Amino acid sequence: MISRYTRPEMGELWSLGSKYGKWLKVEIAACEAWAEMNKIPKGALNNIKKKAGFDVDRIDEIEKTVKHDVIAFLTSVAEHIGPDSRYVHKGLTSSDVTDTAQALLMRDSADIILKDIKALMGELKKKALEYRSVPCIGRSHGIHAEPMTFGLKFALWYEDMKRSHARIRNARKAINVGKLSGAVGTFSNIPVQIEEKVCKKLKLVPEPVATQVVQRDRHAELMSALAIVAASVERIAVEIRHLQRTEVLEAEEPFTKGQKGSSAMPHKRNPVGSENLSGLARVVRSNALASMENIALWHERDISHSSVERIILPDSFILVDYMLARLTNMIKDMHIYPKRMKENLEKSYGLYNSQRVLLALTEKGLTREDSYRLVQKNAMKSWKQKVDFKTLLSKDKEIKRYLTSKELNDIFDLKHFLRNINFVFKRVFGK
Repeated sequence: MISRYTRPEMGELWSLGSKYGKWLKVEIAACEAWAEMNKIPKGALNNIKKKAGFDVDRIDEIEKTVKHDVIAFLTSVAEHIGPDSRYVHKGLTSSDVTDTAQALLMRDSADIILKDIKALMGELKKKALEYRSVPCIGRSHGIHAEPMTFGLKFALWYEDMKRSHARIRNARKAINVGKLSGAVGTFSNIPVQIEEKVCKKLKLVPEPVATQVVQRDRHAELMSALAIVAASVERIAVEIRHLQRTEVLEAEEPFTKGQKGSSAMPHKRNPVGSENLSGLARVVRSNALASMENIALWHERDISHSSVERIILPDSFILVDYMLARLTNMIKDMHIYPKRMKENLEKSYGLYNSQRVLLALTEKGLTREDSYRLVQKNAMKSWKQKVDFKTLLSKDKEIKRYLTSKELNDIFDLKHFLRNINFVFKRVFGK
């Protein structure tokens, strides 16, 4: 999926031309390592480096006959180099090249995702600071709970993404390995020094012990990290969808000039972007499951993982890149309505102060059970009759025995709920 939200470099990175380019990079690095050990003539190495190339269409043509992509690739490369191509792929098996090259692709892709997350974090921080002191109702189970500030939502999402950034960074390290140890990982036809030299050239770490392939738990770790990023994006998208509901309408995703929400109803402004992100998160999660199923291969290797990875790796990286870019733009241009937040705060008749009243009564000596009974009785009456909660409490004879009018006014002071917001922000963003 390539779109205006996707950085072109991610789509290009997973193109066939890019993949074969990484294969060639590994092959040339191996030739250089052999030459350093005086096993390939310097002149041959120079010729290889000068002429090495490939043609994607030609590789496809050859593969139709040989039914083997690496052999088709090597044949195309040989047509460019000539006789000195006999030194290319010396002592290697196909997975030595493809797995090592795939590490380069995943590493470069992870770097793009890390940049994407940082860009999103930047927009989340701006919104968090802008709306740090704007009161809104907090909800649990979708029901009014206690007041908070709208900026706190963005601070929470910022912290989510900070953890995702750390996960991708750690997973990048896990997949940053190369393997050039032959058919079953025993270096039967290649010196151990070749792997060390190639990995050093490519800034990879040698796989400590390999079969014919790099072990797939490494890939699953990165895919799982991508799935968590996608799930965190969905978490934000779901909240935006709820906030945009007509009954809530505290925020909306951008609605641009000329945009239409419904073919039938001209008034509609639907959260289609957020819904799109929710749907794509499901795809990325399912891809992570497939990557875990790739871990168990027959003996030293089978090929069941290969077809899966050709789909799930590029798709997941491109999708997450798209999701992060789209969400970043949505956060940047989001419509936010503080006036509506104030209206919604008032819709529950001050009932969000119930815990404060409960605690005040227990401090006056009542048991928690008796306090709860008194508060709940008035709360249910307030909700049913649509009457101000504080007014009912001030007229309740039992309540008046314990709480004065001044004490009730203090209890119902909105500032109490927001007094520690700056403390939370300091923990998230520092000084």
